[in-house]
Amino acid sequence: MIPLQIRHTTTYRFHRPVTFGPHRLMLRPRESRDLRVTSNQLTLTPAATVNWAQDVFGNAVATATFSTAGSHLVIESTTELQLDAVPWPVFAIAGTATSFPFSYSADEWTDLGALGVPQFPDASGRLRSWAMGFVRGNSTDTLSLLKDLSAGVSRQISYQSRDEEGTQSPTHTLDRGWGSCRDFAVLFVETVRSLGFGARIVSGYLYNPAGTFLGSQGMGSTHAWAEVFVPGAGWIPFDPTNRSMGGFNLIPVAVVRDIRQAIPVQGSFVGDSNAFGGMTVDVHVTS
Repeated sequence: MIPLQIRHTTTYRFHRPVTFGPHRLMLRPRESRDLRVTSNQLTLTPAATVNWAQDVFGNAVATATFSTAGSHLVIESTTELQLDAVPWPVFAIAGTATSFPFSYSADEWTDLGALGVPQFPDASGRLRSWAMGFVRGNSTDTLSLLKDLSAGVSRQISYQSRDEEGTQSPTHTLDRGWGSCRDFAVLFVETVRSLGFGARIVSGYLYNPAGTFLGSQGMGSTHAWAEVFVPGAGWIPFDPTNRSMGGFNLIPVAVVRDIRQAIPVQGSFVGDSNAFGGMTVDVHVTS
């Protein structure tokens, strides 16, 4: 069991005072059998009223409402947690799903719903054609196929951090040949969905004490990866950026259908059109 502290600070600067609209914050890690949150503190400057709720995916969402104007806005989340995931997990896949192709049960298909439907247009079927290149005959080991697809993303796409907002479409990532961790995750998820898997995007933090993983500056950073639902095993994490499987160094905050649903900080301000002076995001994941 690894005790960790995560400090995530978002700072907005303005040239003159502005008023702040409500801000939607997704910063609290998701608890599970492998992760236990021992404390979580949200500090805002200016002070705000904070209301907590859960979204349709069960993610913790805070809504901050401000009554004071200011020339800067600081949102700091500090979390202490215990991470107990194993580096080399063994997944007990149901016998009916050990080989691809397989069929989900009627209930599983109903519950997976939109998580089994590609979210980006691909009229030419390019993603499925690319994915079928990893299928080894009429019956392919399911877990090996998923690992090969995850590794195939990182082999074909070069990692490059991007500061601009948004995510590339999966076909654009294939054409461009490079992308950030969120582009890798979206490409992998859309590819496995094209094969009939239920999959979701995960946003959170990467614990990187040795500095050997991509997608991180220093010991930790925000990160994006994927989970695929396989009967018997449940949701299996895949990090195509680092060709890894399992969650031993991953700290999930949000699981979503579409990457646009996982933005950590969303909000607005009212002021002059040239009032915005910039923003910085600092993340430290330490043991």
